[in-house]
Amino acid sequence: MSPYNPDSLPLKGLDFSRLITAVGEANAALAEYSGLLQGIVNPAVMLSPLTNQEAVLSSKIEGTQATVEEVFEKEAGGDFDDRKNDDIQEILNYRKALMIAQDYLKGGRTLSLNLILQVHQILMSSVSGQNKSPGEFRKAQNWIGKAGCTMEEASFVPPSPLQLQDHLNAWKEYLSVNDFDVIAQAAVVHAQFELLHPFKDGNGRIGRLLIPLFLYAKNRLSSPMFYLSGYLEKNREEYYERLSGISTRNEWSEWILFFLNAIAEQAKENVGRLREILALYEKLKTQVRDMTHSQHTVQLVDSLFDRPVFTASDFARRSGISKPTLHGLLRQLQQPGGPIVILREGAGRRPTLFVFPDLLNICEGEKIYSSHH
Repeated sequence: MSPYNPDSLPLKGLDFSRLITAVGEANAALAEYSGLLQGIVNPAVMLSPLTNQEAVLSSKIEGTQATVEEVFEKEAGGDFDDRKNDDIQEILNYRKALMIAQDYLKGGRTLSLNLILQVHQILMSSVSGQNKSPGEFRKAQNWIGKAGCTMEEASFVPPSPLQLQDHLNAWKEYLSVNDFDVIAQAAVVHAQFELLHPFKDGNGRIGRLLIPLFLYAKNRLSSPMFYLSGYLEKNREEYYERLSGISTRNEWSEWILFFLNAIAEQAKENVGRLREILALYEKLKTQVRDMTHSQHTVQLVDSLFDRPVFTASDFARRSGISKPTLHGLLRQLQQPGGPIVILREGAGRRPTLFVFPDLLNICEGEKIYSSHH
């Protein structure tokens, strides 16, 4: 199989009559989500659950096996076997890469190949990624197929490394073009990046990270916090099938249609989840104030949202509340009907692990914890 020769952008010959309705629906749904985001005073705290969920799901598409709860538990000092630790590290790297890229763009800068290299370096800086050339575009031919297959047997062979830089430059130019619709353009940006497959590893995750960054850079989102991996994970087979349809049958219109539907569906789901999070935040503020009568209500609430699985010392460090004061407050918040419960009793040198179940249930999208866990 010979290396893929990517189409030049903007694309020609798209079937607009098929896309027009989906374009309208995706834009309306995304606008509603973006409007809701705009009203949030502290998106970094409020959306921390969604950011963690995205990091878990985008990594899950690539085969990592760790849950949101395990990620939080690890950060609170929990211990797992090596395999699980590696998986969690990959998820933490993804989250860090996401946050750094978002901060970079908030300064009004545009997406650049340098930013992508920097983000890749962060993503791959772990046990299993170190031999994957972190932070550099590939210098060798790679291909995709069954484990151990030759290039001839591959299902897809990305462009030759000799042409890669030219293709990347052309792709980068396309980012600043105003194509017929921004969300459809995001579909093209993501797919073309996946087809160029510019890294030895991590292409899928970097490509998915580019979606919110691109939409934010184009002013379609008031904050770069819109995550698509939930939908792509649920529809993983069709996701890969549609991408491969571009290289094998030139089915760009089909791919863009799939992507527009994905954005519309995910935006609606995100709106619902965001409303749940906002309602929970308000409820928790009242609850914490009524149960503790403490001047630290806001720190308590924000720290619970930031990490719903925690130890007392980790909580004290993040919230700035002194340990003696905090111990009393945590005791009050564990009373029957209170927001936190003990996930695991402390033993020996292992500290007690607390959980704020209502927030984790929203993160995981299902009720896993009851408040008397």
